[in-house]
Amino acid sequence: MTTISALSGTEVLAGAEGLAELLTDTVHGGASIGFLAPLERSEAVAWWRARAAAVEAGALAVWVAHEGDRVTGTVGLALPDKANSRHRGELVKLMVHREARGRGLGRRLLATAERGASAAGITLLHLDTETGSPAEVLYRSAGWTRVGAIPDYAATPAGVLHPTTVFYKHVGDSR
Repeated sequence: MTTISALSGTEVLAGAEGLAELLTDTVHGGASIGFLAPLERSEAVAWWRARAAAVEAGALAVWVAHEGDRVTGTVGLALPDKANSRHRGELVKLMVHREARGRGLGRRLLATAERGASAAGITLLHLDTETGSPAEVLYRSAGWTRVGAIPDYAATPAGVLHPTTVFYKHVGDSR
């Protein structure tokens, strides 16, 4: 059975090893999430540990999916720090382990982040994802609106430049 829960900064630090395994699996599976392959485990652990302070400060919310002791997915919500943008947040780093895909976990994580954003007073979410990726299909089917694509925006884990598609969604009481 898969459970999804929010993590504190302390829990991000404590769970960095499991989160790093998910991150390396995601990158080695070809997902364009900001890293080049091969991603060393130590680099992935350090990246997650560096997120703990932002979670503790309330600048980042992180939810994690577990099947028993194993991390099978995660999603983050970057919260704004400017007065004129306190109504919006950015969905970041939605990842599902390759062995857990195809069972609706990505959709569950996405819905969890949307509910968490709404509960935090966020009314507008935005994100970017690799154009043509399975994630793009997920966001469209979950009611996200495509804004457009930016050519040569980010490199895949193999280092090849790809376009990214930008999406937004109103959540909560905004519409």
